[in-house]
Parts: sequence; C-alpha cells; structure tokens
Amino acid sequence: MRVRVSLMEISPFDTPRGALDVYVIGHEGFVGTRRTDGIHATLRSFQIGLRTARTARHHACATMERMTTVALLGTGTMGFGMARNIVTSGIDLRVWNRTRDKAEPLADLATVCDTPAEAVEGADVLLTILYDADSVIDVVEGLRGTVEPGTVWLQQSTIGVDGTARAAKLADELGLVLVDAPVLGTKKPAEDGTLVVLASGPADARDRVAPILDAIGSRTMWVGDAGAGTRLKLVANHWVFAVLEGVAESLALARDLGIDPALFLEAVGGGAMDAPYVQLKGKAMLDGRFDPAFALGGALKDADLILDAARAAGVDPGLLPVIRDHFAQAVEAGHGDKDMAATYLAH
Repeated sequence: MRVRVSLMEISPFDTPRGALDVYVIGHEGFVGTRRTDGIHATLRSFQIGLRTARTARHHACATMERMTTVALLGTGTMGFGMARNIVTSGIDLRVWNRTRDKAEPLADLATVCDTPAEAVEGADVLLTILYDADSVIDVVEGLRGTVEPGTVWLQQSTIGVDGTARAAKLADELGLVLVDAPVLGTKKPAEDGTLVVLASGPADARDRVAPILDAIGSRTMWVGDAGAGTRLKLVANHWVFAVLEGVAESLALARDLGIDPALFLEAVGGGAMDAPYVQLKGKAMLDGRFDPAFALGGALKDADLILDAARAAGVDPGLLPVIRDHFAQAVEAGHGDKDMAATYLAH
C-alpha cells in the first residue's frame, strides 16, 4: 500500500503582510504546515510542504517494508542535484562518479563509493545519469556478477533510440527491470527537484521507482513501454534546439541589419510569440552569460541522437542539420563547456 498526496490546500489567514499558512493533506490526514511571510514566498513554501508530504509518504511505506536503497551512478551537472533531492526525501542513497571529487560533497548525506560495484551491491534500484550511451553501457556491463537479478535499472541518461535498445538488451541479459526515464530540465530544476520525468517501462515497476521520481521531479509522465520515454525526450529536445537556434539567428540578423538586437526581445515580449525560454536564453546571449545549465557539447551530442532517430525512422530532419552545424562550429571554437546559448557565438 502506498500513501499518496491526494489534496493540497493553501489557506490564507488575516495575518500581517499577507502571510500564508500552507497545509499539506494526505490520505493519512494532516501532514504538515509551513508559514510564509509574504505572498511572493508562497511558491517556495508550497514546494517545501510538498516535499514534506512526499517524505511522509515514503516513511509510511518504509514502516511496511525495508527502506529502498538506491545506487546513483553519475554526479555531474544533473546527477548531483538529483542525488541531494533523493537522499533528503528519506531514501538510502549510495553514489559513484568517475571523478570522485564531484561526488565527495555528497558525503554528508549519502555513501560515496569508490566503484560502481560497491555502490550497486545489494541495492534495490540502480540509477544511471551518465553522459552518453557508451558510458552507460560500459559501466553497467561491468556490474555482471554484482548487480542482483530483479534489480530495477532506472536509466535517466539521454542516450538515444539505439542506446536505449542496447540498454534493454543488457538489462535482459542481467535480469534487470529496465525503466527508461529521461528528464526535461537542466541544472536548476535538477537542484530544485522540479524536473519533468518522461518514464516508460513495465507497470509493475512504477511503485518501486515512484518515491525516487517524486523526489527529483515536479511531475512524472508514464508514456508506454521502455524506450518511449527516450523517444519523447528526443522530440522535446528537437523543439528546444529549434527555439534556441531561432532566437540566436534572430538576434544575429537584427545585429547585422544595424539595429539593437535587444529590440527583438522587447518586440515579442509578452505576446503570443513570446516564451520564458526566449527571454531567458536571448538575454543570456546578449549579455554573454554562458554559465552552463546545459553545456553546448551535450546539446551537440543530443542533436546527433535526434538526427540518428529521425533518419532511422525515414523522417526528413528539416532544419536540424543546420542547427547541428552551428552547435558544432561553436564547440570547435572552444565553447563546448559553455551553456548551449553559446551557439550565438557561431553567428
């Protein structure tokens, strides 16, 4: 039996400065409350209350069966924030990273392991959030004889259609239950626990991974059999890259036509053609702010995965080859470690 959060009520009170009490209600009744001192703090307080409810639900499950142990492999840009949210939700966590220094700051919360085998031994869930398909397959292949059959493999790296097929084959060989669950979001949503999870896999694995997905995301979409999550992720990334490149090209065109590129962002701002992403990335391009939320090198890798999938499906990739070439030009110019908005530097 799982305890689900079924209702969340935000109840205003006649208190100074419009303070609010945020109540979180679950099947077991009242879970917790948080006081906010101002209307603008409401959302953060609500998120804290929701995390409280999720943790309460997890502990309720743990009273009926032993605590789930998760082995998270990969504490890079995405994995680090995900790891913190998993462990602070009350789940027992072990972590490994190829460069241990990147995992060491988690030592106050999780067990930092020297090898993937050490992390995975006896774990209930193996979570991979690594750079590419080869990294994922090589690491999990090395777990033969260590990872126990029946372990859930929660594969959250973006590895494309072919990479996911390789993962499914390996999971079958090792007797693992594959849940293909890439995420939408970058560094900040990973830190905040507000990723969108595109999950796919067997229905009987859902309850086993639900507390983990609740910890890292604002919502989870179950979209079919294992592999469907990856295909949807490629579609979503295609849209992101089209928007990103469209903004970069529009700003470059404005510049080369002799007008202030910022006027483009002002012109579309707040209208039907606008989007938060347009303003976020457009302003970063103009300000030269390229601290990586998602590195351009990773975007180039994902563009290649989309092209591979489209061509294999007989789909005309349209503009994507041009977008991919701009990414490649910027990477070759030394901008691969910068945010993908640095594609603007190739225009």
